[in-house]
Amino acid sequence: MSKQKAVKEPFIHITKKRNDMIWWKAWLIRGAAVLLALIVCAFIIVLLTGYNPIEVYKKMIEGSFATKRKVWALLQGIAMLLCISLAVTPAFKMKFWNLGAQGQVLVGALACAACMFYFKSTLPSGLLIVVMLFAAIVAGMVWALIPAFFKAHWNTNESLFTLMMNYIAIQLVSFAVASWVTSGSGVLGLLNADTNCGWLPAVFEQKYFINVATVALLTVIMYVYLKYTKHGYEIAVVGGSENTARYIGINVKSVILRTLAFSGAMCGLAGFLLVSGTHHTVTETLEGGMGFTAIMVSWLAKFNPIVMVLTSFLIVFLQRGSSEIATAFRLNESVADILTGVILFFIIGCEFFIRYEVHFRKKHKEGEE
Repeated sequence: MSKQKAVKEPFIHITKKRNDMIWWKAWLIRGAAVLLALIVCAFIIVLLTGYNPIEVYKKMIEGSFATKRKVWALLQGIAMLLCISLAVTPAFKMKFWNLGAQGQVLVGALACAACMFYFKSTLPSGLLIVVMLFAAIVAGMVWALIPAFFKAHWNTNESLFTLMMNYIAIQLVSFAVASWVTSGSGVLGLLNADTNCGWLPAVFEQKYFINVATVALLTVIMYVYLKYTKHGYEIAVVGGSENTARYIGINVKSVILRTLAFSGAMCGLAGFLLVSGTHHTVTETLEGGMGFTAIMVSWLAKFNPIVMVLTSFLIVFLQRGSSEIATAFRLNESVADILTGVILFFIIGCEFFIRYEVHFRKKHKEGEE
């Protein structure tokens, strides 16, 4: 006779999927996550406010699409978030965790504003814009190359290094503003408001048109760069394994420096667009936290620049919609933030079910002589 005994296994066993899920199934899961998030938010709205959830959702849509001005404001928000997301993507794909986009954008914006402040009376507007663009790109590039150099030569921790560079950039902006503002208010008004010198011109009567068109072009360029160029291939190989990259003859140090120079240059460009095309001034909070939000945008899109358009739209739409319902229904801003957080939680959480499989314990028996 044989004895029977139960084999003990974990109740839940999680495994990573060997093959990527079919794209339409992945998007079906994401759509279901959004729908479920809206249902949960509806219960929260009724519980906390007593308002009709349908009316609240209508106000969220109106916050972005009610008027032509709001549509362009939405496009502007998407463009700037997308620009910074595109900037950090090559570094992330190489597994260089660049958390310094905030600082790189700020130093680019500071260089741009300095040109507006010091050269407003010596250069014509067209030439000044070119100088501002060049200065912003170089400043962002240099700010990104500093941690890249230390990482490439001494393998320092890039996350901490780039994060600390953000605080230095913030203090540089504070110091510059305090030096330029002689009244002691600490607030720098619109630069060159009397002449608009250094301001990007409105196209088709839309002051954000150049910003949006520039980022749209950059999205296509980044997609082609990462997918079809030799540099994009080298970034992917270094991200997969530095040892493999060295084995096949790739200069890893050169790839790190080149990629971070490109990433910083794009952050500098974002700083230029924020100063010259949007705010026409510089402050410590100019980028509005987009440097860190861009990390989520890039990750959710799996480093695909085209998909980043959708993720950027979703986040900006939620931000503007939350602000609209807080104003329309006289709600505390925290309620709007809760709704945004719930929706993002479901969207981020659904990626787990796309990448992993969950297996529950099955009881079975083994024969033993």
